[in-house]
Amino acid sequence: MEFIDLKAQYQASRELINARIQAVLDHGQYIMGPEVAELESALAACTGARHCVTVSSGTEALLIALMALGVGPGDEVITTPFSFIATAEAIVLLGARPVFADINPATCNIDPGLVEALVTPRTRAIMPVSLYGQPADMDEINAIALRHGLPVIEDAAQSFGATYRGKKSCNLSTIGCTSFFPSKPLGCYGDGGALFTSDDAIAAAAREIRVHGQSRRYVHTRVGVGGRMDTLQCAVVLAKLDRFEWELGQRQRAAASYDALLSGRVQLVGHARDRSSAWAQYTVVLDERDRVQAELHAQGIPTAVHYPVPMHLQPAYAHLSRPDACPVALEMAGRVMSLPMGPYLDEAGARKVALAVLGACGVALPAAGEPAAV
Repeated sequence: MEFIDLKAQYQASRELINARIQAVLDHGQYIMGPEVAELESALAACTGARHCVTVSSGTEALLIALMALGVGPGDEVITTPFSFIATAEAIVLLGARPVFADINPATCNIDPGLVEALVTPRTRAIMPVSLYGQPADMDEINAIALRHGLPVIEDAAQSFGATYRGKKSCNLSTIGCTSFFPSKPLGCYGDGGALFTSDDAIAAAAREIRVHGQSRRYVHTRVGVGGRMDTLQCAVVLAKLDRFEWELGQRQRAAASYDALLSGRVQLVGHARDRSSAWAQYTVVLDERDRVQAELHAQGIPTAVHYPVPMHLQPAYAHLSRPDACPVALEMAGRVMSLPMGPYLDEAGARKVALAVLGACGVALPAAGEPAAV
């Protein structure tokens, strides 16, 4: 069993992917070829944002977003301690300081009730993460930002395709950033990412920053980076967009299969009714996570821990806050475990995994066709 079956995904779209790649090989415009603008237009339409700027990775999307906002040395950005390190990394690379607000234990997303108390005169932005594919509490976060005149950057690396109160993730705040890392809900075959905004000035700045700060060839009007998404990767994402809505539906089906067996029997990361998830991960919360993980591994069932060490305790970042600053994040880091997930995980596979989890947890196995416990 694969944790995420990228081979099956390729086979399902093989002809279209190969044709898209061949078209790039034929025209030979590997950097900023026509597929770049085509993908940006298609992705903007998917989200409803006015602008999409493709970049070389999800990390670069965060970095460029912060640069476009003018974040620099001495500034602070409020974010979550419970995400992939790129969220804090982009802040630190600019000489700014990540300020960590603890998470909601139900969803593992940043707790908006803890954000406002962390705002200082040095705060330049708020950066929530839409973890595991589910958008954070963006209305509450945006309201805090509005009161203090701050922009909000949604780190939507895991949530492209999700919705929040009728709007699409990546178009929920000042800027949205996503990733096309291969394991993401919409992934390429290397690395790539995108930045979304409806602010014309931010979009113009981001387009310049991604090409070394050029306003036109060899005229560098701002400090930039080499942050372009190459044409071949754009071609792959364009091909995968053809089946993306269907794949999102299949992820939701797989999550529902898990829910039917696990809900009420083991603790799950919660999901709010007013939003959908892209189901980048399906995550359970266990008291004996390491033992259960070992038992599943012995049965040939892969699992993953996202994330075992909160950012405020990582060696490179531990000096930025107190070790006890985010107790909920620390607790969840020792309990969360993600199960195999993807559009090509069938009902039988989901049932096998769920029953293995229940067995390892010592929970009575449901009879065939039995609904979830109440």
